[in-house]
Amino acid sequence: MLNIAVLVSGGGTNLQALLDAQARGGIHGGKIACVISSRPDAYALTRAQNAGVPTEIAVRRSFPDADAYEDALLGLFDRYRIDLIVLAGFMTIIGARIIRRYENKIINIHPSLIPSFCGAGFYGLHVHEAALARGVKVTGATVHFVNEVCDGGPIILQKPVLVEDGDTPETLQRRVMEQAEWELLPKAVSLFCEGRLSVDGSRVRIL
Repeated sequence: MLNIAVLVSGGGTNLQALLDAQARGGIHGGKIACVISSRPDAYALTRAQNAGVPTEIAVRRSFPDADAYEDALLGLFDRYRIDLIVLAGFMTIIGARIIRRYENKIINIHPSLIPSFCGAGFYGLHVHEAALARGVKVTGATVHFVNEVCDGGPIILQKPVLVEDGDTPETLQRRVMEQAEWELLPKAVSLFCEGRLSVDGSRVRIL
């Protein structure tokens, strides 16, 4: 049974999708061992506590520098014997030492079809604002492994979502979450925990 750490910063809707999947037996071979938040007031912490999952808080500004923050996160991963790290709306940069130590063991969810509308500055509503401004007819979500390039790691799963007439960034964000993110993230986590993901360069094969 693999131990999963979910890193959060806000409301925790993707965390809730993972908790719900775990409760119904939808994550095979793994369990959420802890939830780590970069903000003490994140509602995601309440979601974790309601599900009986241990929580930790690691606020970047509480540490003198990035190395000290990285040490603190690594210490938490060691304490909970973490095998997989899931970024579920985590708004703090993950350091290179963590990425190297957990190569192809860190999963992120992004609210677009990478390589569209991704990289520096593309997060939250900004992604959907950009999609609507460009006039795309289809958007979606992507689950990928994390490397040192922002949103540049190997793609695990993607799902398209149609853009509708009259969409606002808020309505589009909600539909992408409901139709894509909440389905893809638990599925990718389960595939990892089952040992069914193989990475070959920039490509991921599902076994």
